[in-house]
Amino acid sequence: MSLLGKTGQGSTARESGFAAHRAGVDRLLASYRAIPTDANVRLAKKTSNLFRARAKNPAPGLDVSGLAKVISVDPVAKTADVAGMTTYEELVAATLPYGLAPLVVPQLKTITLGGAVTGLGIESTSFRNGLPHESVLEMDVLTGAGEIVTATPDGEHADLFRGFPNSYGTLGYTVRLKIELETVQPYVALRHVRFHDLRELEATLARIVTERTYDGERVDYLDGVVFTADESYLTLGRQTDEPGPVSDYTDMDIFYRSIQHDSAVPSGPAVSSGHSAGSAPAPKRDRLTIHDYLWRWDTDWFWCSRAFGAQNPKIRRFWPKRYRRSSFYWKLIALDHRYHIGDRLEARQGNLPRERVVQDIEVPIERTADFVEWFLREIPIEPLWLCPLRLRDTGAEAGADGRAWPLYPLEPKRTYVNVGFWSAVPTTAGQPEGAANRAIEQTVTEFDGHKSLYSDSYYGKDEFAALYGGETYTELKKRYDPDQRLLDLYSKAVQRK
Repeated sequence: MSLLGKTGQGSTARESGFAAHRAGVDRLLASYRAIPTDANVRLAKKTSNLFRARAKNPAPGLDVSGLAKVISVDPVAKTADVAGMTTYEELVAATLPYGLAPLVVPQLKTITLGGAVTGLGIESTSFRNGLPHESVLEMDVLTGAGEIVTATPDGEHADLFRGFPNSYGTLGYTVRLKIELETVQPYVALRHVRFHDLRELEATLARIVTERTYDGERVDYLDGVVFTADESYLTLGRQTDEPGPVSDYTDMDIFYRSIQHDSAVPSGPAVSSGHSAGSAPAPKRDRLTIHDYLWRWDTDWFWCSRAFGAQNPKIRRFWPKRYRRSSFYWKLIALDHRYHIGDRLEARQGNLPRERVVQDIEVPIERTADFVEWFLREIPIEPLWLCPLRLRDTGAEAGADGRAWPLYPLEPKRTYVNVGFWSAVPTTAGQPEGAANRAIEQTVTEFDGHKSLYSDSYYGKDEFAALYGGETYTELKKRYDPDQRLLDLYSKAVQRK
């Protein structure tokens, strides 16, 4: 049963939250009815975390202005009811006062909960908590047919519950989601472990995912960075309530640069080393508040702020802190897309426009070193982000293919590693459009991996269907968007019409 009608339970704040939410739903439905029947339905949303081109649509969009709040947090049950357009920044702000956080908090503040569920998300808890959609208990979805249905793992709309992740708004939009939360401590103690060999990193990563410890110390958070083939790191985080100094990477210091170290003797106000003379080099240690840990990548958009000069100390000193965040860098990217600033600068130097290579892919953990070695050899981009993931055993009923999430069919009980790379590369006359992206897609498929669809894709129609749901998606589309009011997934992710 949908919680849209449950206002008689709980506190006044909960009742008020659901009342405001119902008003937002009413505006959403009114805006749906106002869209001409021959026009595609889309969100009236000014911002996006998508990097692929989006077709212009002259029709008015859905009014989601009332669907951007946390409706209610239940600290006893460790759950939250959240409107679909709520950002993780707002969600975390509502849960941390209770000592709780979503099971997976994607890296950027403006990612919405609904967006992370329909378009996937990942972070350093994914090796133990899977992907954001796996912590969803139920969700109200506005389908392409204009109906709001409640999807649960075992209800009437269980097929939509399983098929919604990776559908990118082509089956409908989340109106409300009820999600699990987990207890968190005030601080995160970090260890940055350096590797000179990618295969050693791969083996260590596999052990940590299985054992959830390293060198006798618990690991609650796990990701990594590859700078070069002989300089890579795993960052291991441990929740703690122990008081002590913490680092701040929202000012002049930059988080990803803090990871790097050469010697066994760390330095800095919030780091220490417990190794003894003659022993193996110790990891570099650091500490952050849980809030700053969750948003450690947002200040510099991982490392992409360097493209705007924000990592130059002379510029950074005068760059207002409120503009050191991913949402502002997005605005700069939008200006570049609108006025082709980068292409014009390249043309002045006699160069062709550069190819955008902004992707996240997953490969089985045993192919991690193979893929990274291939990438470093073929694609001139660094650093690379690594993040292991493993689907949770949530009890979600599997489809005919034995997989619970058919539109992004990762295998259960198998560990994958997400590799993220976000930049642009030179192009050569005579190459097909998207040459580097096409090579990446082919290699990922050869390595039994998958690619996220938030950016440019070049798959053929048959290959795309085989990778992303095939007949299962076709049946879902017939049931929940019979009049094709929403774009289909291939059109949206590849054709962009």
